[in-house]
Amino acid sequence: MSRVAKKPVALAKGVELNVQSDSISVKGPKGALSVPKPAGIEVKIEDGSALLSANDASLVPLTGTLRAIVANMVKGVSEGFERKLELVGVGYRAAMQGKDLNLSLGFSHPVLFVAPEGITIATPTQTEIVVTGADKQRVGEVAAKIRGYRPPEPYKGKGVKYAGEVIIRKEAKKA
Repeated sequence: MSRVAKKPVALAKGVELNVQSDSISVKGPKGALSVPKPAGIEVKIEDGSALLSANDASLVPLTGTLRAIVANMVKGVSEGFERKLELVGVGYRAAMQGKDLNLSLGFSHPVLFVAPEGITIATPTQTEIVVTGADKQRVGEVAAKIRGYRPPEPYKGKGVKYAGEVIIRKEAKKA
């Protein structure tokens, strides 16, 4: 059996896990999430934790993956997930217009990013963007889309980068 799948998922206080025949849903203070449940994988709830097990040996790797997804769902609905982005470059700015993110990234036009449902975007300063939400995958996906408008370039390091990301710099051409 997968070592990941053997580990129980601890349910935080105020988190409710429901298992149907075809889906697993988690409800908590930060929202509700659900994921389809493959046939042949059983979920048991005991003593405030969930245990996953496979009926067939071929489903063991999938059980470990599903356990990690359920653990992320439990953490997301109780604490939430956050990704921070930084804008590096002269004139690069971010500002909120209602629920939309307005980016000035050195193009001839401003870039308007509409936040999807369940994702909150904040700009504490003009050069910082904070993406938060309950679904880990969607938070990462939105942060990657914003970064994709102007990824950091290797010569001056200008662009949108993750907080803490190290940009490997290249040496410029020599005359």
